[in-house]
Amino acid sequence: MRTRLTELLDIEHPIMLAGMGGVSYHALVAAVSEAGGIGTFGASTMGAGELPQEINALKQLTSKPFGVDLLTAFPGQVEAGIQAVIDGGARIFVAGLGVPREVIDLLHSHNILVGSMAGKVRHAISAVASGCDFVVAQGTEAGGHTGTVATMALVPQVVDAVGATVPVVAAGGLFDGRGLAASLALGADGVWIGTRFIATPEAQAVNGYKEALLGLTEDGTVISRSYTGKTCRVVRNDWTNHFEEHPEELQPFPAQASASARAGVNHLGYPTGTAVDANKEFMPAGQGVGAIHEIIPAGEIVRMMMAEAERSIDRLVSLRR
Repeated sequence: MRTRLTELLDIEHPIMLAGMGGVSYHALVAAVSEAGGIGTFGASTMGAGELPQEINALKQLTSKPFGVDLLTAFPGQVEAGIQAVIDGGARIFVAGLGVPREVIDLLHSHNILVGSMAGKVRHAISAVASGCDFVVAQGTEAGGHTGTVATMALVPQVVDAVGATVPVVAAGGLFDGRGLAASLALGADGVWIGTRFIATPEAQAVNGYKEALLGLTEDGTVISRSYTGKTCRVVRNDWTNHFEEHPEELQPFPAQASASARAGVNHLGYPTGTAVDANKEFMPAGQGVGAIHEIIPAGEIVRMMMAEAERSIDRLVSLRR
C-alpha cells in the first residue's frame, strides 16, 4: 500500500508504532520496522545513556528505518536526547506534548524528519508552520497523554487544515485494519498505533500490564491526572478512583509524576517482569483495548492489519453501483 507517508518514510506499510514511554523499546521497535511499518522508541522514560544502547540493540535485529519519541514538556529532555537521535541514525523524530522548535533545523540538517502530536487543529497548524514534516492527529480515545477531541472528528479537520502541505497520521482508539481503512477514508496517510502493540511478546511491560489489557472492556479506561498531572488515559483502578474522589490532592505536572513514582505506582520504563501492585499501577491504554483478547507477535499484528485493511477497502469498492 502506497501513501504519502510510506513514500516519505521509505516504508512498506502506513503503520507507525507509537513511541510509548516504558513500552516501545528495541525488541518492539525492531519487530514493527522489520514487518514493514516503522517502529518508534518511547525514549521519554529512558535514563542517561540508555537510548544509544537501545538503538545499538535495535540494529542487531533490523536495518530498516526507525524513529524516536521524546516529550517537549519535560524540561531539557529533547536537548539531552537529540544527539543520540542524530548519532543513532533515526529516520524520524516525533515530539509529544509540544513542538520541538529548537531542534527542527538541526534534525533537518541531518536528514531526520520531524513529526508532532496534535490533539487540536491549531496544534497541527503550529507544528507545520514550525517546519514539521508530518503530524499525528491524536483523538481523545488514545492511551497516554491525550486531549478532548475524538479521532473521527479530529482527523478530517486536521487533514483539511494541513493535509495539502504534509501527511497526516491518524491516532486514537485504532487497533486493526478497519481503523486503518477508515483513517485513509478520512484523508489520513497512515496510522499511529499504541495500545494494540502493548499486548505483544516484544513489548516491555511490568508484570500484570499486558494481562490487564486482555481483561478490559472498551469502558475500562479513564482520563486521569493522577499519575503525571496532565490528562492521561489509563486503566481505571484504585489509584485513579481515589483521585476522582479527592481531586484537591492532585498536584500539577510534573510534581504529580514525582508523587506517583514515590508512591510506587509509576514504573514505566522498568524491565519486563518487574512486580507491581496492578490495582494501583500506571498503565496507559486507549479505548480500543476492549478489542484486544490475546498476546500476538508485533509483526503478525502489522500483517493482520494490512490484510484486513485491504479487505475493508475491497468491501467499500464493492458497494459502488
